[in-house]
Amino acid sequence: MRQFVVIGHDAPTTPDFSLDDLAGAAGRLDVLCRCVTSAFFLSHAIREDVRVHLVLADEYTVTFEGNELRRLNPDERSTAALVRNALEEREEAIGHVPVESSPGVSLTRRGFAATLDDVARGGIVVQLHEDGDPVVDVDPPTDPVFVLSDHHEFSDAETDHIERHAAERLSLGPEPLHADHAITVAHNYLDTDGFERY
Repeated sequence: MRQFVVIGHDAPTTPDFSLDDLAGAAGRLDVLCRCVTSAFFLSHAIREDVRVHLVLADEYTVTFEGNELRRLNPDERSTAALVRNALEEREEAIGHVPVESSPGVSLTRRGFAATLDDVARGGIVVQLHEDGDPVVDVDPPTDPVFVLSDHHEFSDAETDHIERHAAERLSLGPEPLHADHAITVAHNYLDTDGFERY
């Protein structure tokens, strides 16, 4: 299983946002939606061995399960609609018990620390960071959990929490990448066994 935890610092926590202004009024939800698309879509298929956790303003986490997903399309607007549908069910999310809003999409009432604590139990936490070790020098981890941020840097508290869990801090190249592009490169790194098999 490959997992991606993406922090949306300004992401909405209510469903009262317009699908026509994801980059503005919806707190750069467009960035998170592109991450979901990059994590799941192949040319003519969906990766079923992937799970994505979108942490919304450190209050809720929307999780996408590749082997159960339905109605996911390769555009930001429809992905944002799935996030909005999940937020419409937020009153049903009690504690850390998830509520499913559509097949393969669920919402929990927990922020970044609790989400990372949970996923770290089942995988190897990897922080993708431009100052990390070059990915070409590291063997691909089994069951990786990649942690990324939206258009903001990790906060000091987030960095501290990541470092408590992270087995690796990896750089995907000499130039900083958008989070969705980093996900694509991370997939290629794993698909090719560390860029060894094509």
